[in-house]
Amino acid sequence: MIDLLAENLRVSYWKEQAGAKVAVTRLGDEDLILAKPQTFMNISGKAVSKLVDAYGVSVPEVIIVHDDLDLPEGSVRVKRGGGHGGHNGLRSLTDQLGGAEYLRVRVGIGRPPGRQDAADYVLEPMRRDAAERLSAMVPTAAQAVLHVLEHGADSAMQEYNAS
Repeated sequence: MIDLLAENLRVSYWKEQAGAKVAVTRLGDEDLILAKPQTFMNISGKAVSKLVDAYGVSVPEVIIVHDDLDLPEGSVRVKRGGGHGGHNGLRSLTDQLGGAEYLRVRVGIGRPPGRQDAADYVLEPMRRDAAERLSAMVPTAAQAVLHVLEHGADSAMQEYNAS
């Protein structure tokens, strides 16, 4: 999703910084920092925290895009704050950012089938059909991020959380 967003914003240069691949660009009159943590997901909060400090970004300005078991597969929602719900990446972010409320673009992946453990479900290689369905959600998630940036979180929540 970040790669598509970067492509739409004509970003071509990424640097390694704070355990992430980082690109800085402009959207209107504002600087925009795109980051792809290169750590394991369950410690990604360390990279994000270092970047927040390095660029002087306030935590409520941070937008995190993440998978969400509690949303139906194919759905995209925007949310401000909230608990980690057992998501280790969100737990790391919340711990490292001091519990502050960052914005989220949640990408629904649905619950695991049968009695499969959720951790096994998200860590196993994705089946081809599921990967194709996830790929179809990427443009919607990128548009949701742009909507937040251009029109604000409340507008994005009204637009993406209605369905």
